[in-house]
Amino acid sequence: MKIIMLGAPGAGKGTQAKKLSEKYGIPHISTGDIFRANIKNNTELGKKAKGYMDAGQLVPDELVVDLVVDRIKEQDCFKGFILDGFPRTIPQAEALDYALNNQNEKIDYAINVDVPDENIINRMGGRRACVGCGATYHVVNMPPKKEGICDHCGEKLVLREDDKPETVKKRLQVYHDQTKPLIEYYDKKGSLLTVDGTLDINVVFEKITKVLG
Repeated sequence: MKIIMLGAPGAGKGTQAKKLSEKYGIPHISTGDIFRANIKNNTELGKKAKGYMDAGQLVPDELVVDLVVDRIKEQDCFKGFILDGFPRTIPQAEALDYALNNQNEKIDYAINVDVPDENIINRMGGRRACVGCGATYHVVNMPPKKEGICDHCGEKLVLREDDKPETVKKRLQVYHDQTKPLIEYYDKKGSLLTVDGTLDINVVFEKITKVLG
């Protein structure tokens, strides 16, 4: 099963992707995690990506497409995968379709987690990320066991630059301009599934899995 997660930044698509990965036994591939790993390791890609992410802008297609396509060719993706954070533009979606078509494969579902902008801004302002392993928390909905400290590795939690309200507003504008057209793109292909992302996390998950089977 080949799945794409759609939705505004902070809509909760990453959380649903992780739960789906566990249920169906297919890898959750987050471009955000890939970028953050490169930033942490101070690679050339990481330096370039950080500049765009800190400004609330999308990382250019040429820095993303080859990386993702190579990743989904790896052995653990043979039974399927869940893409989170890619594609973000129509050209990226077309590049992905081209790569899959060459393997006689296609995207089975594009799951759109729909959440209003106001909810997104409030949600992301409460997010905290671990400076060590990248794990994310929320001060209200999913707090760590010890305030300001990661449950997994014990490193401190911070409000990421791209989660600050002023940056979130820029990211939402970019989403509406460049990423939202993907909803229509996959709807025309008959693979779109839209769920109400304002509902409880587990309710959203149940609605998704009811359709996926």
